[in-house]
Amino acid sequence: MARYIFITGGVVSSLGKGLASAALGALLQARGFKVRLRKLDPYLNVDPGTMSPYQHGEVYVTDDGAETDLDLGHYERFTGVSATRGDNITTGRIYQTIIEKERRGDYLGATVQVIPHVTDEIKKFVLSEAKAEDGSDADFVLVEIGGTVGDIEGLPFFEAIRQLGQDLPRGHSCFLHLTLLPFIKTAGEMKTKPTQHSVKELRSIGIQPDILLCRCEQPIPPSEKRKIGLFCNVRESAVIQAMDAKSIYAVPLDYHREGLDAEVLSVFGMSDAPAPDLSRWQGIVERVTQPDGEVTIAVVGKYTVLKDAYKSYIEALIHGGVAHNVGVNIDWVESEQLESNPEAAAERLENANGVLVPGAFGERGADGMIRAVKFAREHGVPYLGICFGMQMAVIEAARNMAGLPDASTSEFGATSEPVVGLMTEWTQGNERVRRHVGDNLGGTMRLGAYDAVLKAGSKIAEIYGDTTISERHRHRYEVNISYQSRIEAVGLKFAGLSPDGVLPETVEREDHPWFVGVQFHPELKSRPFAPHPLYASFIGAAKVQSRLV
Repeated sequence: MARYIFITGGVVSSLGKGLASAALGALLQARGFKVRLRKLDPYLNVDPGTMSPYQHGEVYVTDDGAETDLDLGHYERFTGVSATRGDNITTGRIYQTIIEKERRGDYLGATVQVIPHVTDEIKKFVLSEAKAEDGSDADFVLVEIGGTVGDIEGLPFFEAIRQLGQDLPRGHSCFLHLTLLPFIKTAGEMKTKPTQHSVKELRSIGIQPDILLCRCEQPIPPSEKRKIGLFCNVRESAVIQAMDAKSIYAVPLDYHREGLDAEVLSVFGMSDAPAPDLSRWQGIVERVTQPDGEVTIAVVGKYTVLKDAYKSYIEALIHGGVAHNVGVNIDWVESEQLESNPEAAAERLENANGVLVPGAFGERGADGMIRAVKFAREHGVPYLGICFGMQMAVIEAARNMAGLPDASTSEFGATSEPVVGLMTEWTQGNERVRRHVGDNLGGTMRLGAYDAVLKAGSKIAEIYGDTTISERHRHRYEVNISYQSRIEAVGLKFAGLSPDGVLPETVEREDHPWFVGVQFHPELKSRPFAPHPLYASFIGAAKVQSRLV
């Protein structure tokens, strides 16, 4: 039977529970165990798919088409275990399920309450079948509870895991609490009181943490560890310091050095576990922290105020740097800044070794992205357009080269030249999927893994080393195949199509050192130990560009 590790957070949000969970999962894997990670989100949205990037950051999409929390991206990148829709649940989904059951009469007239009905649904989700990547049963299931202890919306989740601590066989559950030890510079002291209060709050609802993972800016003195252990009722050895790391990929190494994985195994009475093989992580950290040179990538986006909106892009670019042993300096460019005058793009992007235009929604800043595309095309700067970035590349070619000055996307409103249009019907497996203009926004995009057929001899086929690929999608609009001949006549080739030949999946320029647009999101499948070939090739081209300048 799988053992369960419940990860909670206290004092403040954004301490890094997702990263801590992923790093712990990687450490257990390094010892030979099989893991699965899950996330419980307390908000009432059914999923984050309709939430603003400013509110929630990136929406991470799984192969099976679930729109999930960005922490699942950490889980996949650190463990290589592909997440599914069964690994992330929200209060909204829990209540949606319960209300549907109540309307059907499944509760046989019972009064539906938070306890036991809501908590039972949460427990059912947590205990659902947990498989490792190879299809075998997982040895450990790591369950992260979103939010901060004390938040009213999180109470049903805390109650559910409290119950699970009693329901599971003795020795099959561990509670790890991530907290904060602020350092007051004026006093020159590390303060333990916030951690004490956080643990007190957790204990008041019946959960005694086994391990405290303490975020701090300074090393924790032994006297403070003893104090925390005494007042929080945990072993001194179970007070683990978690200082800021030089790279997120150094976190597993840092946690192992502090004894986190050993302490977790001790909670389960597993003293004979094999030592971890951390050579893979040591190699990655060495390449990230000691690169041979650096490239600058301009990311021209709409949500650059919140970097978490582009979390997978950031990591995929870093992975591309790992592949070529170069550091990647990201220059964040708000696309609206490029709309002030015709020369704005040239002035802002002149030092870039590569330009990336990521996915986006809506008209704001689109003209700035189009100017970024034009700059990269005219100056021979490597260009990678993802989803919306591919669509803007097609519109740029249509407007500036194909004699279609009114070319646009129907996403921005009515247009006489809909080079990009709303997708209302497409193939998924052996079935046709249909959508109408007035449908709900949530969950109605083309989501998840779809195949694409690449043109033999194309640059992108060379990059992938294959002509049939599968990548994850998240979009509502498609490049209009009716414009293929006019766009290709000016040098932008449709190098990849859906298997039925209806939906353009990739475009590229043969008259350019490196210019590729893709409708899918390759960054979602990039790993530090397996950089995505498209990002690796892009950074390689940027490396060449940096040495030409």
